[in-house]
Amino acid sequence: MAASSSAEQTQLQDMEEEDAGMEEREMESDEEEEEGMGVENSDDEEDDSSEDEKENEAEIQRLEEQLSINAFDYNCHVDLIKLLKQEGELFRLRKARQKMSELFPLTEEIWLDWLKDEIRLTEEESNREKVYELFEKAVKDYICPDIWLEYAQYSIGGMGSPGGIDKVRSIFERAVTAVGLHMTKGQTVWEAYREFENAILSTVQPPPGRIPSREEQELLNTQLERIHTLFRRQLAIPLMDMEATYAEYEEWSEHGVPETVMHLYKKALQQMEKCKPFEEALLAAEPPKLAEYQTYIDFELKEGDPARIQITFERTLAENCLVPDMWAKYTTYLDRQLKVRDLVLSSHDRAVRNCPWTMGLWKSYVLALERHGADHQTVSDVFEKALNAGFIQATDYVEIWQVYLDYLRRRVDFSKESSKELEELRGAFSRSLDYMKQDVEERFGESGDPSCLIMQIWARIEALHCKNIQKARELWDSIMTKGNSKYANMWLEYYNLERSYGDPVHCRKALHRAVQCTSDYPEHVCEVLLTFERVEGSLEDWDVAVQKTETRLNRINEQRAKVAEKEANMARQEDERADQRRKAKSDKKAQKKVQKGTRAGEKRKAEQFDYHVEWNEDSEQAPKRHRGNGDQTTEEYMETESGLFGRSAPPGNKKAQQGVATAAKRHIEDKPELRNDKSSVFISNLAYTLEEPETKLRTLFETCGPINQIRPVFSNKGNFKGYCYVQFESPVSVPEALKLDRREVEGRPMFVSPCVDKNKNPDFKVFKYNTSMEKQKIFISGLPFSCTKEQLEEICKSHGTIKDVRLVTYRSGKPKGLAYVEFADEAQASQAVLKMDGMDIGGNNISVAISNPPRRNTMDKPGSTTDAMPRQVYGARGKGRTQLSLLPRSLQRQSGPVSKVENGTAAEAVSAAAGTAASAAGDTKPLSNSDFARMLLRK
Repeated sequence: MAASSSAEQTQLQDMEEEDAGMEEREMESDEEEEEGMGVENSDDEEDDSSEDEKENEAEIQRLEEQLSINAFDYNCHVDLIKLLKQEGELFRLRKARQKMSELFPLTEEIWLDWLKDEIRLTEEESNREKVYELFEKAVKDYICPDIWLEYAQYSIGGMGSPGGIDKVRSIFERAVTAVGLHMTKGQTVWEAYREFENAILSTVQPPPGRIPSREEQELLNTQLERIHTLFRRQLAIPLMDMEATYAEYEEWSEHGVPETVMHLYKKALQQMEKCKPFEEALLAAEPPKLAEYQTYIDFELKEGDPARIQITFERTLAENCLVPDMWAKYTTYLDRQLKVRDLVLSSHDRAVRNCPWTMGLWKSYVLALERHGADHQTVSDVFEKALNAGFIQATDYVEIWQVYLDYLRRRVDFSKESSKELEELRGAFSRSLDYMKQDVEERFGESGDPSCLIMQIWARIEALHCKNIQKARELWDSIMTKGNSKYANMWLEYYNLERSYGDPVHCRKALHRAVQCTSDYPEHVCEVLLTFERVEGSLEDWDVAVQKTETRLNRINEQRAKVAEKEANMARQEDERADQRRKAKSDKKAQKKVQKGTRAGEKRKAEQFDYHVEWNEDSEQAPKRHRGNGDQTTEEYMETESGLFGRSAPPGNKKAQQGVATAAKRHIEDKPELRNDKSSVFISNLAYTLEEPETKLRTLFETCGPINQIRPVFSNKGNFKGYCYVQFESPVSVPEALKLDRREVEGRPMFVSPCVDKNKNPDFKVFKYNTSMEKQKIFISGLPFSCTKEQLEEICKSHGTIKDVRLVTYRSGKPKGLAYVEFADEAQASQAVLKMDGMDIGGNNISVAISNPPRRNTMDKPGSTTDAMPRQVYGARGKGRTQLSLLPRSLQRQSGPVSKVENGTAAEAVSAAAGTAASAAGDTKPLSNSDFARMLLRK
């Protein structure tokens, strides 16, 4: 084997030399051709490059100045590194990278660029240790298989040095321990490890035909066993494409695969099949994949394998490094389950470097340091970093101070009267109070500790452990001067302290002060004082206590009575103002009704006059009015039906008259100059019981843009009708407002649609239904009414990428048990139909199909070509209450087939009355009064 490999290497070297010679000749010819052209363009290129260099240098200086002002500007660090790399400023580039790594964990891409640059710069053996140190920093930020692989491959270059092979093996062992369980990328690390050992095996094998010595055989067997062990370890781990590894082992092993290895392989294969759906979901999802990772973590927590739980958390955090809740879950798991010191503390350190603004992570870090016995200086340094982390609220500083003070208190040996730790604790308490008063209050406008919890704890420590009750009283005096003297619970806390560690004299003094100062629960404080005197005091003390409590309670009752009287007066005045408003409103309505009645009476008189004039004419003239053009008659009839009364409309049609009056009123009251439909939206389906709709809708829609006016619509009785108009100052706000469609308002979905004048756009529809098959969308029926949109999306997302989920509801917001789910393409929708149809959800078997909406009925639409059946026309009063025919039976007897016409008469009767000529022509004419008389007298 060695001889054959050396021959192959010789051939490869010869081929490479020939290729190199050809390349050199080609490059020389190209250079000769380009020399002439290059001379002309060299001056212009030099000018352009110099200008670019000046601009880049100015930008570099600007970024450096910005970082000197705010060193925590992450994007500024990234931009500076890119520019320095582009300019080739290697020294400044290295310095910029070092500064950024001190403040932030670097991403995998930044680390790999840095490492590759340093590897090219440090080709000498003496500088390899610097690269090793850089790799050690890189692998601590995140669990990245690519960085570990680069680390191991770089270490192979130094295997010729003393102990080089052992160092490579140790790095590979650390790599497979860190990322060997990575389901998708761990296999590459294992394969690289095996290739390295196979390369070592080729060096220890004797040449063909020579019998190895005893030492050589032992060395060969040891190396073979190493490779066998790597195969066995890898096959026991669930990894993607592990079948190929098993096949490779079968081919490599001379004695086949042992039973134990086969058993472990099958077990790992079963575990891999369990994890495969989660890996597929991660591949299909888009970054940051937080929901998919959370589901994966929950699964691994149920399985209970600590190593797999750890690698899943690490993979999650590599893509979601700025999610504090995920760091908190990971560190909590490590604190409570694994409890490995180095792993726990390094994870806490990475958490606070990624999310320094989260107080909870710093709190957990300090506790973990104390829990694992870190030295005092380390804990203090971490606490100081926490104070400079920039928390977002004042209470965070109070809590982190409490954690640190608790740590310092646990260090003190209170059996000694004085110690260094006790003095440090008291100094920390004093510093915390100053810090709250100066730094925190100056930044947030409040101390964050209104109840003075830190001072309370200090006072209790002084009284309990230090036996210094006088110091505790001084602290409580300071607490009461900070606005806490009016609260009963604060006085009772002080009283309990005196009761436990003080004397009855100071207890009585504290209660007497409490009676005089408390304003929230004075009765309770008085009761405590009287109870104390019953147990501890003399008769004189009892009398004094009774007198003080009665005086105080009388004063309190007088104050309460005055307040109640003032409130009653204010309520009475408000009621009077409300009555005045109601009276003015009712007077205004009455005035409008009088005006409306006057106009309606005048119109009714005019209509009755026209009616009597028309119907008092000669009976023979009346049919002549109907024997005109049939189209004209139909037109007049339809106008009457739509509320535009003609001369032939009968009197007393109150509904139509009321509609005309309302329309006239609306026309008078509406002010077109104030309306702008392009800047308005129409809101509907609101609850009729919605109180103050204008105020609530303004709060809801003011995030979309400045509002010009909100016009809720009320009935004549002043009741809200459930819809209104919202007009913005600019049309730009309308698209943002339309995004609030279906937002729930007091238990009902609010409908938001564009404001369109239906008179000008009669065919406008807000929601246009599809009438063709939607192959990328599925229709689900039979859902339980309790199923939410999020639950349905969770069920469907395993079958593809979800674009939209819509639950079908009634106008009240109650579900119908139907839903539409839109996928990214047709293939995913088809797959969802196959897998979800018949699925059980909440005890219901659902039905799933490709969405294919039915065609809408177009019979009544204007311009429809389907006019085979004429639309039935009712009178001016609409459809009657009864459908009984009021015609005499003699008129209903027909001897032949009846052909219906517009006025409901038979064609046969028309032909008998109007003559055969008209019948032959196909014209149907209405009957006259004489025709009706002849038909009635026929019997």
